[in-house]
Amino acid sequence: MGSAAANSRKSLGLIFRVRLPFHSAALTLTSSYYSTLTHSSCTSKVNVVETPYQFLQSVRDQCKARALRNLDHALHLFDTMLHMRPLPSIMDFTQLLGAIARMKHYSEVITLIKQMESSGISPNVYTMNVLINCFCHLKRVDFGFSVLARILKLSYQPDCITLNTLVKGLCLQGNLAGAVRLVVEMEKKGYKPNIITYGTMINSLCKIGETAAAIEVLRNMEERNFELNVVLYNTIIDSLCKDRSVNEALNMKSEMMSKGIQPNLVTYTCLIQGLCNFGRWKEATSLFKEMEQRKIMPNVHTFSMLVDTLCKEGMLTEAKEVFDVMIQKGIEPNVVSYNSLIDGYCLQNKMDDAIKAFDMMVERGCLPDVISYSTLINGYCKNKRINEALRLFHEMSNKGMIHDVVTYSTLIGGFCRVERPQDALEFFDRMRAYGQHPDLQTYAILLDGLCKNKCFDEAMILFQEMEDNKLHPDIVIYNILIDGLFNAGKLTIARELFYSLSVKGLQPNVSTYNIMIKGLCQEGLIDEASKLLEKMDENGCSPDDRTYNTIIQRLLQQNETSKAMELVKIMVGKGFSANATIASMLVDLLSANPGDKVLQELLQ
Repeated sequence: MGSAAANSRKSLGLIFRVRLPFHSAALTLTSSYYSTLTHSSCTSKVNVVETPYQFLQSVRDQCKARALRNLDHALHLFDTMLHMRPLPSIMDFTQLLGAIARMKHYSEVITLIKQMESSGISPNVYTMNVLINCFCHLKRVDFGFSVLARILKLSYQPDCITLNTLVKGLCLQGNLAGAVRLVVEMEKKGYKPNIITYGTMINSLCKIGETAAAIEVLRNMEERNFELNVVLYNTIIDSLCKDRSVNEALNMKSEMMSKGIQPNLVTYTCLIQGLCNFGRWKEATSLFKEMEQRKIMPNVHTFSMLVDTLCKEGMLTEAKEVFDVMIQKGIEPNVVSYNSLIDGYCLQNKMDDAIKAFDMMVERGCLPDVISYSTLINGYCKNKRINEALRLFHEMSNKGMIHDVVTYSTLIGGFCRVERPQDALEFFDRMRAYGQHPDLQTYAILLDGLCKNKCFDEAMILFQEMEDNKLHPDIVIYNILIDGLFNAGKLTIARELFYSLSVKGLQPNVSTYNIMIKGLCQEGLIDEASKLLEKMDENGCSPDDRTYNTIIQRLLQQNETSKAMELVKIMVGKGFSANATIASMLVDLLSANPGDKVLQELLQ
């Protein structure tokens, strides 16, 4: 075994030695192995003294049931065990260490193992497996291999868990080639990869977005006659949906069913989520019905996804029906379900129905969250019912909720919509005073509101503040400001801002060009607007129907009919249509020139 171990270490390149830090937790340790439990009541306290056996059995039960309260509780149990005489078995220590690792306190486990060894307790293979797992989660697979070298040096026999854990660690680090090499080495040394090995690889690859590689592993399993299961397929189906490859995910479902593997709740939930993300509500609804036919009960998450998609599609009646079915089947809607329904009503300006859904939520014992309130506030603001929005804002404060950037930004936009720009500015200052930092969206909302309310000086001050604070305004901010400057008749400043974009590393988009062309046309600068139209294509920004309609309308107003007709031909050739105003102007031209064949063709 000694020479085999040496050869294994050499072939795997395991030349690291692991160095573990000492445990430094400051705890008051008991010198006995007894644990006293105190139960408080209104009238008395009862002390219950456990025997060593009872104490250890309690620890085992808590570990198995994952019932450890927190890290301090786990550390207390560990230190009590460490001072028991005789010492508990290494299996008891390993079980507790595994439970702490499941709580994701990986560094603490490494420290505890060192403390355990310094007390004369030798780890076994299972302890070492826990240690390898912790190193892998800490993205130190190299240390994990050092532990493997130590296992071999001690003449222990690594098991499948040891090697599967290292495979998982390599995959999580994106080292697929390393994982494959390890599997090959495993086979050479007589360790046959099992379904857990392959499942680990598939799961890890999907987590890092390598779905194609995960499918290759699945095909390799098929070639080796492994019995595939629903968990493996679900992992890949979920990853495909997240990759926006929903059709491939649906094909995977068909494939698994053709092999006699029945889809379960997870399969359907992943697919419905993927379809809903693309607005494919008909197919999602069809899968939902298929679930019911197969006697697979949807959970609250499945129902909520469908409600949300139907609401976003404007199908409120259908969404409410699904919502009601959920309740009828004894599945209590959660805050996500209610928020989706509330948002659906707000999107259609049905604020009374939105409030009814909100009230039902409260009545059924589901606590509204910040999103619930923000959605309603947004709905009220869009309907210019700013006082109701403010009432909800203050209600949030009374309930101890912290207003986020979205809530403040929504109300700032609401004040601007009802022509109260000064209140919007005050709210903006209040937001910062309460420690909420405005983002680009907040600045965009306020700038747009100030410009539309003709507060151009305040808008320029705000814009300057952004630059002073190095917030780097994006193209949306510049579009708002350039449009506002044109509306204020400040052509020169608007021009300067536009031509400074390239210096600032920003590329004008179609909205930017449309704003400039509209502004120049309003100023009667049709030639400059036409030149800008030519530059759009040169700069890789294709004009849209709005671009053409704006210039054509101005050309027709200035009686430059021939130029207008040339642009109309180009516009139609690109698949765009004239708007109602231009169509009316062309009809008037045809009435004045009934024999104009070009006009007749264009109007047809």
